[in-house]
Amino acid sequence: MTNTVTLHRVLRCPPERVYRAFTTPAAMAKWLPPHGFTATVHAMDPVVGGEWRMSFTNLTTGHSHSFGGRYLALEPGRLLRYTATFDDPNLPGEMQTTVTLEPVFCGTEMRVEQTGIPDVIPVQACYMGWQESLTLLALLAEPEINQ
Repeated sequence: MTNTVTLHRVLRCPPERVYRAFTTPAAMAKWLPPHGFTATVHAMDPVVGGEWRMSFTNLTTGHSHSFGGRYLALEPGRLLRYTATFDDPNLPGEMQTTVTLEPVFCGTEMRVEQTGIPDVIPVQACYMGWQESLTLLALLAEPEINQ
């Protein structure tokens, strides 16, 4: 069994900036880990067929888990689709995340769908983690800094 989560946000910035937050290693390390975790991006080659790899570390326990995948579709400012698998054999299967970005009058409408989430991960925990991550994404991407 696997689970799916679907999220929707409107961000006060252009789609290109949101896209850049998904394809820049330092940006991913800043916004993707949910509260209580840090991230290290070990590899990122944001081209179709390219691979990415990162790990999250729990600040309380120091325990880390690593994961990675490959890019299936990339359309700058519009679409990202990538796979992810955990290195932990207790978290089997391959997840797929699709992010669509659409310009709207006030910024970007973003939709995220993640499928194939291992059944041992409660879907509510995925929603909570994504909500925390998307809050951090907004804090990173929305400011207009022209220096």
